[in-house]
Amino acid sequence: MSISRRALLLASSSLAAGILATGLPRAAHAADFEGWQKAVKAKHDGVSIRVLAISHPASDAMKAMTPDFERATGIKVVWETVGGGEIMSKQLLAQTARDSSYDVYMVRGTALAEYSAKRMLTDLSPFLKNAEATPSDYDFEDIHVAYRSGLGVIGGVTVGVPIAGETFFVSYRKDLFEKYGRKPPETTQDLLEAARFFQNKEPGLYGISMRAETGRTLALSWDLFTPMFGGAILDQKTWDVKVNSPQTLASLKYLLDLLQNAPPDIETYTWDAAVSAFASGKTAMWFDATSLQPWLVDATKSKIVGKIGYVAPPRGPEGRFGPIGGWSLGLPSNSRQKDAGWAFVAWMTSKAKAKESLAKGGVPSRVSVLTDAAFVKEDPDLARALKDSLDAAGNLLAAGRNWVPATMESTKIHQVAGYYAGQALLKKMTPEAALAGAVPELEQISQRIKKGS
Repeated sequence: MSISRRALLLASSSLAAGILATGLPRAAHAADFEGWQKAVKAKHDGVSIRVLAISHPASDAMKAMTPDFERATGIKVVWETVGGGEIMSKQLLAQTARDSSYDVYMVRGTALAEYSAKRMLTDLSPFLKNAEATPSDYDFEDIHVAYRSGLGVIGGVTVGVPIAGETFFVSYRKDLFEKYGRKPPETTQDLLEAARFFQNKEPGLYGISMRAETGRTLALSWDLFTPMFGGAILDQKTWDVKVNSPQTLASLKYLLDLLQNAPPDIETYTWDAAVSAFASGKTAMWFDATSLQPWLVDATKSKIVGKIGYVAPPRGPEGRFGPIGGWSLGLPSNSRQKDAGWAFVAWMTSKAKAKESLAKGGVPSRVSVLTDAAFVKEDPDLARALKDSLDAAGNLLAAGRNWVPATMESTKIHQVAGYYAGQALLKKMTPEAALAGAVPELEQISQRIKKGS
C-alpha cells in the first residue's frame, strides 16, 4: 500500500484546539478485540443485518472487509449502496414508513441537525459504555476530536462514529504545471488564471473539475467561495439574508467565471463525476474532498498516479477558508437488530482494524493512524497541503460559520440558492437577477429559522 493513503487529514491537531472532547467512561472488565469477537459470534451467529451506504472509499474498504467480519462474528451483512444525493431521502422514507429493515446507516455528518430533529438515529452512548457491546481496546477517544464532535455529536448526544472526515483541497496535474512553467495556485486569482490557461490547452483537456450540478450541489461549491469574498447566503449568526450583498455577488461571479473553464457538461457534475474527470486526465485541476484522494492514487481508478500535486484552498480577498464534512456510521432508531448493527459499527471503526481499513483504501479518522511518522517522511507535500487545508477549515469555524449551516433548513437554503445560481450558470438569468430572485424564498426560510430559535 502507498503510505500516501495514510495521509488523509494528517496534521489536524490544530483544528481540534478549543474543541471539547466527547469521551465516554469505559466499563470495567471488557474483553479485548479477539475475546469480544468470540462473544459477538456466540450471541449473534446467524443474524443478518442490512447496511445502507453511499459509494465512497470508506464504504469500498468496509465492503472489502465484510467477509472477514462475517467469519469473525457470524453476522451476515447485506449491503445497499445508493448515490450521495439519494441516501437521506431513502433514510427519511424508511423512517416515515416505519421500515425497520435497515440496521446501519452511513450518516452525513453535516446533516445531524436534520437527523436529530426527525429522531432518525440511536444514541450510541449506551453501546460505547457497555463492556459487552464494545471491546476494551476500542479507544473511542483515539478518533480525532474534531471529527468525533463535528461528525457524530448533536446536542451533546453521540449518534455517529466517524469513518470519513474530510476538508477540501486543490489537486493539480504536477506534470502539466511543470511542462508549461506554471506555479500551483495560491490565491483565487491564481486558480482562475490557471483554469483559463489550461482550458483547451491540449486536446480534450479542461481547466478544472469540481461539483457543480445545478441545485444544492452547486450551492455547496459556491459556499466554498462566499467567505473568501466576505459574502454569505445567510448570516449564520443572525440568519439575515445576505445573498444579494455585493460581496456575495462577487463570489458568485467568480464561481461562474471559474466554471467557464471546466468540461462543457459541468452543470451535471456531482462529486463522483468531478473526481472521475480529474482521475481520467480530463482536467488540469480538481477542487474537492480530501477523503477522495485514495481514488487518485489507485491505479485501477486513476490514469494520473504519480502526476499529482496538492495545495490548500485558495486565499481570497478576505482570507483562506475551507469546509469540514464527512460521514459517520449510525444505527437507525427503528432498527430491530441494534446490537448486531452496533457490532458491525464497532468492528469496522475499531482501533484493531484501522490500519487494515486504510490499506484497503479507507479514510482514517483515528489519531493513531493520522500521526503516522512514515507518511510525513515519504510525502511531505501532501502532508503540508492537508495541514494547510485543515487550518483553512479552522478559519471558517473560528469565524462562527459552518460550510453547511447548522439548522434544519440548511438543505432548503442551499436548494434555493443553488437553483438560482444554476440559472446564472446556464445563462438563463444574469447573476444579479439570480440573486434578486433568490431573496424572497430565502427571506421565508430566514423567518422560519428565527421563529424556531
